[in-house]
Amino acid sequence: MKFLSIEESNSHELESLLHLAAEMKSTRGMTSNQPLAGQTWAIIFTKASTRTRVSFEVGIRELGGNVMFLSGNDIQLGRGEPIKDTARVLGRMVHGAVIRTFDQEDVEDFYSYSGIPTINALTDKEHPCQILADLLTIREKLGTWESKKVVFVGDGNNNMSRSWMWAAKYLGFEFVVAAPKSCLPPQDFMDHLDAPNVALTTDPAAAAKNADVINTDVWLSMGQEGQDEKEALFGNYEVNENLLSHCAPNHIVLHCLPAYRGKEISEETLEAHANTIFQQAENRLHAQKAVLATLVE
Repeated sequence: MKFLSIEESNSHELESLLHLAAEMKSTRGMTSNQPLAGQTWAIIFTKASTRTRVSFEVGIRELGGNVMFLSGNDIQLGRGEPIKDTARVLGRMVHGAVIRTFDQEDVEDFYSYSGIPTINALTDKEHPCQILADLLTIREKLGTWESKKVVFVGDGNNNMSRSWMWAAKYLGFEFVVAAPKSCLPPQDFMDHLDAPNVALTTDPAAAAKNADVINTDVWLSMGQEGQDEKEALFGNYEVNENLLSHCAPNHIVLHCLPAYRGKEISEETLEAHANTIFQQAENRLHAQKAVLATLVE
């Protein structure tokens, strides 16, 4: 009844969700199956959002459910009410919750105290729904991730890179993180991950050699705005045509958006790969519908 992280998942669960997401995408608008009929779901966001909010609201409605959006300013969480109290109230009124916030512990506590299906729509620790959409896109574009090399360029210790590393562990593809030394994941995380197919480097060109997928994200996550010293570390980590010249011939470029052109990705590169990047954004809808439907089975 929960989807809170890729770490807590496994290869079978990921494959099942991706199979269902592909099926839902191919039959969108052609099926009367509405597993959320008669249900009301709460979307609780203390972080700003475009793609996540829209895709979840549309997805819940397409599956037959009603949805209410609650920002941090709308509810007592914004005035200091403990998450466990909010959870115990909403658990008696709604049928499920989608939460986008800072602390992973908050979504875990909400699930524990509410007793209702709960989905992590992004925390500082993980972004599991985005990874499902990305994997679906790789399968659509390349046929498979098996025997492929996937590279993440940017902050190697953010929610996207960590979620990707867990996905690589469970699905077995080669994964390389290219980041400044101070932005690589700490050794205790790597020891916990224990994945020999995951490598770290400070050299983006070396990482990109023969890569099938180049993935990037903003250099500064939400809440880190204004950290100029950290942003300055990423001068050589822009995804651009020079970096892509090292990749395999039929490589693809992914970006979870929003994109800051001229920083983590060049304008030319984003536009050249826009079809894939915005297909990736669309796939948030289908991946999340699969998660929603699975949690209420």
